[in-house]
Amino acid sequence: MTTFTETPRRGVLLRVLPPGLYAGRASKLVERSILAYSRMWLVFASGVLEPLLYLVAFQIGFGRLVGDATGPDGQPMSYVAFVAPALLASSAMNGAVFDSTFNVFFKFRYAKTYDAMLATPIGPLDIAIGEISWAVLRGGLYSVAFFAVMAAMGLVTSAWALLLIPVALLIALAFAAIGMACATFLRSTSQFDYIQLAVVPMFLFSTTFYPLSVYPGPLQVVVQCSPLYHGIQLMREFAVGALHPGMIGHVAYLVALAILGIWGAARRLSGLLLR
Repeated sequence: MTTFTETPRRGVLLRVLPPGLYAGRASKLVERSILAYSRMWLVFASGVLEPLLYLVAFQIGFGRLVGDATGPDGQPMSYVAFVAPALLASSAMNGAVFDSTFNVFFKFRYAKTYDAMLATPIGPLDIAIGEISWAVLRGGLYSVAFFAVMAAMGLVTSAWALLLIPVALLIALAFAAIGMACATFLRSTSQFDYIQLAVVPMFLFSTTFYPLSVYPGPLQVVVQCSPLYHGIQLMREFAVGALHPGMIGHVAYLVALAILGIWGAARRLSGLLLR
């Protein structure tokens, strides 16, 4: 009687990438992060609190002093409804950037966590995908909490607004990937000022609080180069159901940024830890 042994199926990445770069075990890093943070729920609460305070402040305070804003569909909308999708995008960005820079830097430079991981059947691309996936998950948790508050405050007025959560995950993916790649270039904690130097202006000037039309012409071009600007535009357009073909460009920008970041992070880790 002839017996047949089933060979394990290998994914596309396992067949294409060089041996040692990817082992298909990125999920193990996500599992590790979940276990590590299971007793640190206050870290997540603090990440949700800041944008929620902004939203409440605009709802019951400053927002009452500002007139209606013009929405993506050309119709007037309350200022708090104009700002809320932008704050949701910023929440996803902040959660992803914090996890993919500060935590990655500590594991890479001080704890030597990745050196230990590479002594097991895990490759640099596994580390990059695993850490970025956890940062996306964290950003997604912030976004779900924020969206729930938006709904409770009556700021969700279109069925298309349900797509704000997938858009938030895409924003978190793009910023987590780029953030991790940048973290591999940092050599001391003082250099995190460079991260803040990039994140804070994006938060303030990527049409988070003002429409693009208030900026001078040349500055509008600069604003439109910001990754957060594209995320905010997607958020606002889905929030009111103002769909148009140009949204594909916003998605393509963020996807390209994510791919570039994942590739850069894996390449840097491979060069620094396997040399």
